[in-house]
This record gives sequence, structure tokens and C-alpha cells, in this order.
Amino acid sequence: MSASVAKTAQSAGPAQSAQRRVDPRIVRTRGLLRAAALELAAEQELQSITIAHVAERATINRATVYQHYRDLDELMLDAMEDELAKLVGLAARCPLVVLPADMPREFVDVFRHIEGDITLYRRMLGPCGSARFVSRLRQLLAEQVAGQLADAGVGRPDEAGVELRAHCSAGAFIGLVSCWLFRPQQLTADEAAEHAWRGLHMVGRPAA
Repeated sequence: MSASVAKTAQSAGPAQSAQRRVDPRIVRTRGLLRAAALELAAEQELQSITIAHVAERATINRATVYQHYRDLDELMLDAMEDELAKLVGLAARCPLVVLPADMPREFVDVFRHIEGDITLYRRMLGPCGSARFVSRLRQLLAEQVAGQLADAGVGRPDEAGVELRAHCSAGAFIGLVSCWLFRPQQLTADEAAEHAWRGLHMVGRPAA
């Protein structure tokens, strides 16, 4: 790094750090709200949860909740961000475009991760779940697929064809997971992954 660049970075550092600094009270309050929302979601359907319930569980004034979140859906999405990051991180390690004949272990890990918190995923993806959560999950998965399509030489991630194929694969994956979660006869994560892998082979063939 040149001296001038280093000096600029050094001088900009404190200002950028100040901008990133968040009041610890805000961090604590949001942490309590997120934890309370996830606890309630594990106990009951989302449609039966209210902001008042979350505030009571978090021992926070109801008016304070609205200082941080516009509505329950926004709060639930924020509460699920860490879980989304873990799930998408696992999916990112899977080949989702050029599919090998044998199912990779990483793909099974995705289903095992969901199985580890299966009640919460049923709440979020069910008929009374969160549309914002589904949309956010689809977008994050599509970004991973688009990146893999670009790496395979199909095109840039922002090209229409790449974007459409990416959302097709992401939507198909969410559909497969949802079907598994709500089947009357429950399959194990390993069994569901095996069927899902065969399904993705039908919609995610390598580019010609």
C-alpha cells in the first residue's frame, strides 16, 4: 500500500468507525425482541402472535417495539437473519448449477440444518408464515445460483437469462423444502435430500 493511500485510510478510519458504532442499548433491545419473537414462533403460529405478545415476552414497552420495527413481519424477518445466513452459507457450498451425479454431503447438511429447527421453518414457510421471509430466502438463494451460473460461463449475474434461471432454481428448492416440511408422512433429512437432489437434476441441468 502506498503512503498516500495508507494515510487516507488512516484518516478515514475513525470517521467510518463512528458511523458504524451503534448504541449498545439499541443492540440489547433488538436482541431481546428478536429472541422473544423466535421463542413465540417456536410455540405458536405466526398469525396468533402480536407485537404486544413480543413486547411482553421481551419485557419491553410496546411503544418501544415500534421505534425499532414497523410491524411484526419486519421483526420476524430480522429475527431470522442469522438463521438465513447459516442456511444460505450451507447452500453456497453446494453445486447448484453443474450438478454431479452423486449427491454431495453439503447438500444433505442443508436439510439436516433445517431439520434441526424444523418447527420454526414450518412456521415461516407455512400457509400462515412470512411472505417477506420466503422472498428474502429466495433472493439470497438466487444470488448464490447466479454466482455459480456466472462461474460456469453462462453469463453475468445481472443478465436477465441468468437471473431468471437463478430464481427458477431457488424457487424450486424452496418448493421442495416446503413439500418435505408439510408431508403427512415425514421423511428424514437424508431421505428428503435424496429426493430433492433428483428433483433439482430436472430443473438445474448444466448449460449447453
